[in-house]
Amino acid sequence: MFCGGISQGRNSSVNKFKGASAIEELGDGFFDAVKPADFNLVGVRYFDEALAGSIGLTLSDQQIVDHFLRFDPLPESLAEPLALRYHGHQFRHYNPDIGDGRGFLFAQCRADGKLLDFGTKGSGTTPFSRSGDGRLTLLGGVREVLAANYLHSLGVNTSRAFALIETDEALQRHDEPSPTRAAVLTRLSHSHIRFGTFQRHAFFQDHDALERLSAYCIRHFYSDATTPAELFDQVVTASADTVASWMAAGFVHGVMNTDNMNITGESFDYGPYRFLPTLDPGFTAAYFDHNGLYAFGRQPEAMAWNLAQLAQALSLICEDADLIKSLNDFAPRYQSALNTHVFRRLGLAPKDPETDTVFVREMFTYLQESQSPWPEFWHDWQGGGERDAGPQIGAYDPSWVKKIQRFDAVSERPKTDLPESLLYAEIGEIWQPIAENDDWTAFEQKSVRLKLEA
Repeated sequence: MFCGGISQGRNSSVNKFKGASAIEELGDGFFDAVKPADFNLVGVRYFDEALAGSIGLTLSDQQIVDHFLRFDPLPESLAEPLALRYHGHQFRHYNPDIGDGRGFLFAQCRADGKLLDFGTKGSGTTPFSRSGDGRLTLLGGVREVLAANYLHSLGVNTSRAFALIETDEALQRHDEPSPTRAAVLTRLSHSHIRFGTFQRHAFFQDHDALERLSAYCIRHFYSDATTPAELFDQVVTASADTVASWMAAGFVHGVMNTDNMNITGESFDYGPYRFLPTLDPGFTAAYFDHNGLYAFGRQPEAMAWNLAQLAQALSLICEDADLIKSLNDFAPRYQSALNTHVFRRLGLAPKDPETDTVFVREMFTYLQESQSPWPEFWHDWQGGGERDAGPQIGAYDPSWVKKIQRFDAVSERPKTDLPESLLYAEIGEIWQPIAENDDWTAFEQKSVRLKLEA
C-alpha cells in the first residue's frame, strides 16, 4: 500500500542520501531529456533544511544553488532532467498537446524505503512549452510554499516545497502587475506520475506502455497491488482520501484537470488555489472558472469524474467490471475519509459510521447556514470547545453546541488566541512588503508558524 505524507525531518533519523533513477525503468516514450535554463541568482528565498535532512542531504549555501538553480545532478540520481509526457482533460476538454512545459523531473531518491521525486516549476522551456516561457513568477512560488506548508499542517497528503530561488528575470504576465519577479521552485513528492500519463498512452492505444506504467506504479507506490485493476482500486481510495481532506481543510484546488491529479493521491502544483473564508459550495479559486466546474462543493464530483477518465485509460488492459466496481465504491470511501478528517481536525472521538456521517453532514449544513468564519470555527471547537466556559459559545447556535458536545474530546483546544489561516487577503499582506521593500519577514514568520502547527 502507498505510504502517505513525506516526513518533516525533525522526527526522522538522518541517513546518507540515496539517489535513484527508477523512472528510467519505463524506457522510451515516457519522457524527454531536457536542459535547465541559465539563471542568474538573486537569492535563496526558501529552503527546507529539516526536509533535506530527513532524506540525508546536508548542503552548503553554494550547493543549494548548484543543485536547485543550476540543477547539477544529485549523487547516484538522474544524469539529466526529464520532462515527462502526458495528456489530460482540461476543464473536461481533452488536450493531447501538453506535458511538462515549465518543469521537469530533476532527481529521485529513496528515504525510509520510499521512492521520492524532485519536481521543478519555472526551470525553463521544454518540448511541451508551446508558446510559454517556462518560467514561474516569484509570487507564484511564494503562494506554493505557503499552500504546501499549510496543507501539510492540516494533515493533507501533499507535495512539499523544498527550495525557492529568485532569479533576475522580469516576467510579463496578464494576471500579475508586470514586469514581475521570477523564481525557480523545487518540490519533493512521492510521484511525478499523473492520471494524464496513463491517458497519453491510452490515446495511442499503447497496451505495452500502459502495462509498464502500471507495473512501475505498483512496484514503487502500491506494493500491495498485483494487477492494474488492483492498482486502480487503491488509487480510488487514495484520491477519495485526498479530496475529503481538502473539504475538511476548506481548500479549493482551482484546476482539477486530469493532468493535475497525481497517481499517489498527493496534492501538488498549487496554482489559483483559495481557502474558504466561510462555507460557500459555489466558491471558486480560478478567475477563469466561469461556470464553477471546480467550485468547493463540486470537488468530490470532479475527483470521481477524473477517476473515471483514468479507468477508461486502464480499460485497455483491465476488465471493465473490476474498474466499475472500484468507481462505484468512490462515494462511500469518500464519506468515510471525510468523517475521519473532520473528526481528526475537530479533535473528537468518532462513535459509529452512521452517527458520524449524520454529524458531519449537519456540521456542513450549519457552517453554510450560519456563515461562521471558517478558520475560527475549527479553532473554537477543537476538542469540542471548553466544556464549562467554551469559546465564544454565545456566537454559536445552542443546538449546534449540543450536537458537538455529544462527542468526547481526544485533543485539547489550541493554546493560541488566533487560528492559523491562509486566506486570499493574508497572502496579499505577506506579498506586499516583499514586492515593495524586499521584506521577507512576514513570509518567514508565517512559514515558521505553519511548521510549528504540523
